[in-house]
Amino acid sequence: MPQTYAINLEFIGTHYRGWQRQQHDPATIQQTLETAFSKVANEPVEIVASGRTDAGVHASNMLAHFCTHAKREPYNWVRGVNALLPNDIAIRAITPMSDDFHARFSAIARRYRYITLNQVFRPAILYGQVTHEYTPLNLEKMQQACQFLVGTHNFTSFRASQCQSRQPVRHVHFANLIRHGDFIVLDIQADGFLHHMVRNIMGSLFSIGRGEHEPEWINELILAEDRTQASPTAAADGLYFINALYPQNFQQALPNLHLSPVWLNLTE
Repeated sequence: MPQTYAINLEFIGTHYRGWQRQQHDPATIQQTLETAFSKVANEPVEIVASGRTDAGVHASNMLAHFCTHAKREPYNWVRGVNALLPNDIAIRAITPMSDDFHARFSAIARRYRYITLNQVFRPAILYGQVTHEYTPLNLEKMQQACQFLVGTHNFTSFRASQCQSRQPVRHVHFANLIRHGDFIVLDIQADGFLHHMVRNIMGSLFSIGRGEHEPEWINELILAEDRTQASPTAAADGLYFINALYPQNFQQALPNLHLSPVWLNLTE
C-alpha cells in the first residue's frame, strides 16, 4: 500500500509558467517536482499542491502531497530530491501522513503575503522577488481599506476573467497591512482565493495608497461585482503563497516552519 507524504517547499516562480503541469511546456513547478521525485522513487510520482500559483508567483511555504510505494526516510527524500531540483525550487520538509490527507481537498484555508518595496530607487538584489512602488503610499488609508475585505463577500470585482471557479464568494479571515522598514506587506488568509484575487486587490490598494481613491472605495467595488471598475492587476513579483491550514488531526503532524521569505525577517 502506498505511503502518503506531505511536502513543505519554497520556490521563486519568476522563470515558471505557474504551478500546474502543462501538456506542451515543462517549465512549471509541478512538472519540475514530479520529474525529480519520480527519479528518487524510481516510479512515477504525482505532486498535488494545496493551491495553484500563477506564472511568476512565488512560495515561501507551499504545502503539497504525494503517494508512493518507495520506501525512503524523510531526510533521504529531502536530500535526494533537492539534489535534482534547480536552484530556485527547494524542499523544506517531508512528513509521513495518514492515507486520508489531501493537500488540496483537506485544506480549510490558504494564506498569502504580497510584498511591496516602497522606495524611490528600483531594487537590484530583490529584483523579481518584490513589487517596486516608487510613489510614497499612504499606509493608514490602505489599512482602513483592508478591513472592508474581511468577512464573506462576492469578490467578482477582484476576479480574473479566465477564473474557472464555480462561484465568486469567499470568506476572508483577515487582511492585515503592515510597514516593515521600506516594505509594505499585505497578509491575507481566506477559505479560498479566486484567480488573481490577491493581485487584483493589491492593485486597488495601490490606487488608494496613491490618493486616487478613499478607503471606502474597496467596499464600493465589492458591492459593484464588476471587475472593470477596479484597478489593474498588480505584478506577480510581490506575491507569495505562505501557508495552508488543515484540521487539527493533520495540522499537528506538520512541521511548524517560518512562513515569510527568510530575507524579510518578519515575525509570524
